[in-house]
Amino acid sequence: MAQNSVADIGVIGLGVMGRNLAANLADHGAAVAGYDLDEGRRAAFLAAMPAGIVCAGVPELLAALKAPRVVLLMVPAGAAVDALLGVLLPDLQAGDVLIDGGNSHYADTRRRAALAAEAGVHFVGLGVSGGEEGARHGPALMAGGTPEGIGRVAPLLQAIAARAGDGAPCFARVGPDGAGHFVKMIHNGIEYADMQLIAEGYHLLRHLGGLGYERLAETFAEWNRGELASYLMEITTDILRTADPATGGPILEVIQDAAGQKGTGHWATTTAMELGMPAPTIAEAVHARCLSALKAERLRAAAAFPPPPAAAVPGDLAAAVGDALLCGRIAVYAQGFAVIAAGSARFGWDVDLAAVASVWRGGCIIRARLVDRILDALTRAPDLPNLMFDPDIGALLARGEAGWRRAVGAAVAAGQPVPAMASALAYWDGYRSGRLWANMIQAQRDYFGAHGYERIDRPGMVHTQWTP
Repeated sequence: MAQNSVADIGVIGLGVMGRNLAANLADHGAAVAGYDLDEGRRAAFLAAMPAGIVCAGVPELLAALKAPRVVLLMVPAGAAVDALLGVLLPDLQAGDVLIDGGNSHYADTRRRAALAAEAGVHFVGLGVSGGEEGARHGPALMAGGTPEGIGRVAPLLQAIAARAGDGAPCFARVGPDGAGHFVKMIHNGIEYADMQLIAEGYHLLRHLGGLGYERLAETFAEWNRGELASYLMEITTDILRTADPATGGPILEVIQDAAGQKGTGHWATTTAMELGMPAPTIAEAVHARCLSALKAERLRAAAAFPPPPAAAVPGDLAAAVGDALLCGRIAVYAQGFAVIAAGSARFGWDVDLAAVASVWRGGCIIRARLVDRILDALTRAPDLPNLMFDPDIGALLARGEAGWRRAVGAAVAAGQPVPAMASALAYWDGYRSGRLWANMIQAQRDYFGAHGYERIDRPGMVHTQWTP
């Protein structure tokens, strides 16, 4: 090691997230070295952290680190991570720790962890949630890796993590190798679905209920003081109160209705399918964004196909929408936790679901009052097959079910699309149905493909010689 090896951690990738995490680390007493290919980002790092160590290249950064060395990668997922791994591993030593803090796919993280282990290097896949503000002042951190590797960096990560209401750091080792990025992926899937639910609630109250923006903001603010309290509800209230500087009108009226995405919702959906675990509302949230992007086609269809005749709007539409938002949120979290449990079982991770809920109480985008209820439920019964079995959570569903149905029914009657609310309701109805329609599907598959089917009165597969 060089004589100037004084840094506790090196950060590679000094964009908004990397630079803010570096500043957060420095605020908590860590000496931070930073490197980025972009000279402007290196300058911004130094401006934000005058005591930081700016490095001109990877060798200089490694030389600046104390042993055992800790390197945090904050670069785009994919090829950039693999390229840096190829550069770093030959120069890292046994016992060093390499952290990937980007939104990498969990399968890539599993592969990289195995590759690093061959060199004796600990690889930590770190899910980071909270956006720019969270990175700077306290994110939720979901770590996957060996106990020894995470143990070496835990003091740093605990220090910068958000704090829950009881003061506990929103940081945990959730399992080995790819578990941290898997949990973060499902976090983002839940985020997609809850955002879609809230957007549908706003849209129904605005375009079916006729509420003005002041009343909308008051309604969402009231919800945010109750069971629906959450970060997303809080920012939605702020958005509803925001005026466009150019026109003076509500800013939502000038925002294009076509939403983008970065891929983690898609990953969550396909992973759930690969695991055979239903997550229909997460999937519908992804599909809804894809549909929103077809703006030109939607405008053409709106002109070509008239809406259904006007239907009566429930007098309690706002209350019904509130019920739909809470019940839909419960269904979404139930789907997400079930997928995490399925992934844990498939890959032998032994993920502590209560620890996941504890991390999600602060710092992250999906923090909500409901998460406290989920933590209580999983603490009481760690082996719950589904969150909806918890008596307290089940009571919320029972209390809101009628309003949920009224909201979805009113939307369907008026031709207003509510894919998240409706799919969450279908998930709830399907999950609690003792007998579904799959007997017909089994018969159809056997009819055209001789796949066989299971009978209810004896074990094994049978085949029928169907007659047209």
